[in-house]
Amino acid sequence: MTRNIMPKILCLTLLALAPVLSAQAETEQQVASPDGELVLIFDLQDGAPHYSVALAGQPVLLPSALGYVLRSAGDGSNPAETESLTNDFEIVEILRDTHDETWRPPWGEAASMRSHYNELAVSLRTRSAPERRMDIVFRVFDDGLGFRYRLPEQPELDAVQIQAEATEFRFAGDHLAWWIPANPDSYEHTYRTTRLAEVSAVATPITMKADDGLYLSIHEANLTDYPEMNLVHSGSDALKCDLVPWPDGVKVKSTTPMQSPWRTLQVARRAGALVESHLVLNLNEPSVLADTSWIQPMKYMGIWWSLHLGKETWAGGENHGATTENARRYIDFCAAHGIGGLLIEGWNEGWETWLKGAQFSFLKPYADFDLEEVARYAKEKGVALIGHHETGGNIAGYEKEREQAFAMYQRLGVHAIKTGYAGTLVPSNQHRHGQWMVRHYREVVKRAAAHQIAIDAHEPIKPTGIRRTYPNMMTREGVRGMEYNAWSDGNPPEHTTILPFTRMLAGPLDYTPGIFDLTFNKYKPNHRVYSTLANQLALFVVLFSPLQMAADLPENYERHPAFEFIKAVPTTWDETRVPHAEIGDYVVVVRRQGEEWFLGAVTDEEARELEVPLDFLAAGQTYTAHIYADGDKAHWERNPTAFALKERMVRREETLTVSLAAGGGQAIWFEKEHEIPVSNGR
Repeated sequence: MTRNIMPKILCLTLLALAPVLSAQAETEQQVASPDGELVLIFDLQDGAPHYSVALAGQPVLLPSALGYVLRSAGDGSNPAETESLTNDFEIVEILRDTHDETWRPPWGEAASMRSHYNELAVSLRTRSAPERRMDIVFRVFDDGLGFRYRLPEQPELDAVQIQAEATEFRFAGDHLAWWIPANPDSYEHTYRTTRLAEVSAVATPITMKADDGLYLSIHEANLTDYPEMNLVHSGSDALKCDLVPWPDGVKVKSTTPMQSPWRTLQVARRAGALVESHLVLNLNEPSVLADTSWIQPMKYMGIWWSLHLGKETWAGGENHGATTENARRYIDFCAAHGIGGLLIEGWNEGWETWLKGAQFSFLKPYADFDLEEVARYAKEKGVALIGHHETGGNIAGYEKEREQAFAMYQRLGVHAIKTGYAGTLVPSNQHRHGQWMVRHYREVVKRAAAHQIAIDAHEPIKPTGIRRTYPNMMTREGVRGMEYNAWSDGNPPEHTTILPFTRMLAGPLDYTPGIFDLTFNKYKPNHRVYSTLANQLALFVVLFSPLQMAADLPENYERHPAFEFIKAVPTTWDETRVPHAEIGDYVVVVRRQGEEWFLGAVTDEEARELEVPLDFLAAGQTYTAHIYADGDKAHWERNPTAFALKERMVRREETLTVSLAAGGGQAIWFEKEHEIPVSNGR
């Protein structure tokens, strides 16, 4: 259900703005979270800005550096052409504010989200010529914090070229960390579990667990006209910002006034609280879209998995997948089973050039695919057609036809498309995660919104909460997803027990779950999915995406009782909780829509029994628990399709034993029982 965004400002300014301070003002300033537990201290150490963080009096971050290094006029080959904004500062102004609002997204993990923080804004000025001004804004929430830089408009600093961002995170210990290596063009890696000291260069989010049980995660919010932040090891227990560069080595090209994305730190005493947090979203601006009624969360299927299996091809020819006849077959299946949408890949001319220079047409279908007829038929059957724009990395080719292609889809009543950038980027000297491509990705979202089109982006820039501002930016890949099981060494069982606490902290994840034929014996006997069937069902709850794909072939779902769970599970939620989790081992997620709850639990290669209290259910109510479980002797490797369907009546006071096979899972639909009123004996 689509909801209008209705921000409710509870308290905008509770603390009066502080007066301008003199250059001799105190160099140390503190700001605490609303509950007083999390405290950030800003300090000038001999003119060099630093910050530190403590929780309940215990150090979380030790004094960590802040600032910029600018590139002056010239080609940058001479070190003298850089200018440091990391020292020689004095404080000229301190502003404080408190903000508390509850806002309602049109879709998401919760029906409403609270943004409550205390803010400290520090204005700095260099003491030596040329005079430079730099502001640092800190916002401290109960569940973490964010800070950003601002370079105000000022004399002799119109054009800005940033050579480096000096931001550091100096941790209070050598924490256990879950991370993927930094790569300026891809996030498609399996996660590593090491101590912080073994991290070299890492993409965010990176998530850590301290020896005292505290959980931390570093990411960024509101990545706008700026390169992504990676992190590199910087001495003992420390990470330092490393921005993805332009071809000439410059990291950021801008003009004043300018501001950076927010650098974020989530802090939690239990792993599940990281997932329940809305901190990254809350550091983005409210929606700029007045009408979001056309943005529809849904489950979808696709002429897609058959292409990865080799059953059919993207390119035209004898085994072409995207034919009119095949599309009708998929549409009929979706309509018969209440699946809201259908993605069709390979419909447009040019797939013969994919990974060979990528010369796609975004307007002209292959001769065996009638786009107009397929769109008409889908509408007649009540199935939303999801368009597809695979660029192959040829940005100029896409931008040349993008506006016409959006207009064509809008005319056909298509309100969602999947974009893709798989292939060598053109121009080849740019990076997918650099500022140039960040601008491109954002322009795609903005132009799509103008045509009432939502985006599912593959090979994207990582999510940083921009879905709050542009709710049509619905979901992204940006992960080593299901498709890797079809043609690589696959994703290990622990992969999906790590994703909720790493990649998914950034935003919705188009992982494409729901594979029932787990061993591919007919098409690719040397490959397989490293999970049980019940695990695949649980992923529909564990991994959030408002556009959620039921990825397998229709014939593998037909008449299978497990498909009933996929048909029933929603894709947008009123409430989300994570009652039980140990990163890399197992996770239990429960989500509510209306009066019904859904539970998803997955484990790594170890079989487990988990005791889950049902205290999330409504008091005084009885529910039918439809339990989709691993069958007797189920095992991800030896017996992956063993499956059991059970039903039992449950109430809030009970504790449920959730049994998980090795590489297994369990999915439960808690359906509220409704009494039928009886009147006068009738």
